[in-house]
Amino acid sequence: MSARAALLRAGDAVLLRVAARPGASQTAVVGLQGEALKVSVAAPPEKGKANDELVRWLAKALGLKRAQVTVARGETSRDKVLRIEGLSLDELAARLDAL
Repeated sequence: MSARAALLRAGDAVLLRVAARPGASQTAVVGLQGEALKVSVAAPPEKGKANDELVRWLAKALGLKRAQVTVARGETSRDKVLRIEGLSLDELAARLDAL
């Protein structure tokens, strides 16, 4: 699996397409779904809890600060675009592939 398909350059940041699946028993990358990284999220899809868990978990897994990972699009959708700052596209792809 190569996460590179889910990544886009956006100036000094990288955009990551995510297919989030809330309500899981644990948060984890479970593969690719089309051109999106499929992530099970251990939080319910209510009042932003799943978004908060997804962003918190991904920032920690990538070795970034929470503020470096934000939801750019899809706040209320399962299909999201996350904005990730502080890593190049190549660095981010390598870290995601290691997950």
